[in-house]
Amino acid sequence: MAHAEALSLRHHVAKAPPAQFFRDRGGAFRVGDLNRGTSLGDGLADLSGRSVLLATASQLTTALALIELDGHARRIVVLPPDVEADHLGAVIAAAEIDAVVIDGGSPRCAAFDGAVRVGCVPSMLPLAQGPPVRLRTEWVLLTSGTTGVPKMVSHDLAGLTAAIRAKSPAEGATVWGTFYDIRRYGGLQFFFRAVLGGASLILSDAGEPVADHLARLGRHGVTHLSGTPSHWRRALMHPAIRGVAPRYVRLSGEIADQAILDGLRAVFPHASIAHAYASTEAGVAFEVNDGLAGFPVGFVGPPRDGVEMKVCSDGSLCVRSLRTAARYVGSEQPLADADGFVDTGDIVERRGERYYFVGRKGGIINIGGLKVHPEEIEAVINRHPQVRMSLVRPKPSPITGAVAVAEVVLKSGREDAAARKIQLRDEILRLCRDTLPRHKIPAAISFVPSLAVAATGKLARRRA
Repeated sequence: MAHAEALSLRHHVAKAPPAQFFRDRGGAFRVGDLNRGTSLGDGLADLSGRSVLLATASQLTTALALIELDGHARRIVVLPPDVEADHLGAVIAAAEIDAVVIDGGSPRCAAFDGAVRVGCVPSMLPLAQGPPVRLRTEWVLLTSGTTGVPKMVSHDLAGLTAAIRAKSPAEGATVWGTFYDIRRYGGLQFFFRAVLGGASLILSDAGEPVADHLARLGRHGVTHLSGTPSHWRRALMHPAIRGVAPRYVRLSGEIADQAILDGLRAVFPHASIAHAYASTEAGVAFEVNDGLAGFPVGFVGPPRDGVEMKVCSDGSLCVRSLRTAARYVGSEQPLADADGFVDTGDIVERRGERYYFVGRKGGIINIGGLKVHPEEIEAVINRHPQVRMSLVRPKPSPITGAVAVAEVVLKSGREDAAARKIQLRDEILRLCRDTLPRHKIPAAISFVPSLAVAATGKLARRRA
């Protein structure tokens, strides 16, 4: 389906208020300064009409380059920081890359040879020429969670920003903060919200301790803050969370179970707390604002806000809207079915008048021929008042093929003696027995100090 034409990002920056800044761990940049110069120097002219790989290491230079390239480059391919060097050649070939934007921290990769290289800096250089002719730039984002070369998904600016409403002046000055990286779909949505809404944006840094990031968010007066449930669970472990007072809290990227929603409500009693569903292929599908896990059954069926959803025969949620991507780049694989629905791969289950996410198609544990979604077990474990977060994974079994085992992080200050941990383990198992079928009860529970979170912000799920 065709998207309506969208104004370029430069058009929005032309109206940037004086107090709109992009900030990272090292400094700040006044967005309106882009109207008086360029962060790409003399190389800006060389990028006109090209297919550009954005290979910047800094999120701040990424943000500046995105604004400058939209409407100027034929195609922008946004490279996440965790893409393996061995896959770069395939990405460059499939996307027909003929130019690369780098910064001081970009990798010196042989795969860039033959492409025009342009450096991006977080400061202004004189603009040698006027604004370029407006092009309809193709935005290409890479998927996460796959093995091998990531899939490349084609969007346009209108579809990427279709879910973003105009900011009301009554809302007052907005400062967005995010735990995401803006080089993936989830984080990019908040970059767009800042640019289109004239808001400031506080960027994350993968190497920054969580407590330091929280302190920085508080220091700059964040009003709107987003992250995955795993991001939020880690943040809630730090006393520095008390120095942050957002008016709006948003979760997306993983299943938002009732425990994390209740935990955020306890810490931010006066904030609006929402969880949203989106994917790189399907775009933003919906937002839930009632404080409850899952979503109302009325969201499925007739279109709402231009989005139509259905539950396929295997329980997977399928989405059709003007926000969905157009195609995969460099692949013959269809992105949507013949009716335009994108199969998200996320399994939902109806319970009463609400649908709940229970897991991913590819993440199922097969226990004696019975399918188990680890996220369903985690949601139960996380309900225990002393549990901060948990990870369920398969462990080989000579009898059933696999069993489910759980790793559990206790809340801050729960460095209990061995006897107390035995009691907690028994309490968690009792909670599972009271809630879950027998084959879903963890065969073992171990307590760990932390759980790994991937660059995407999601729990790093390792398979046995």
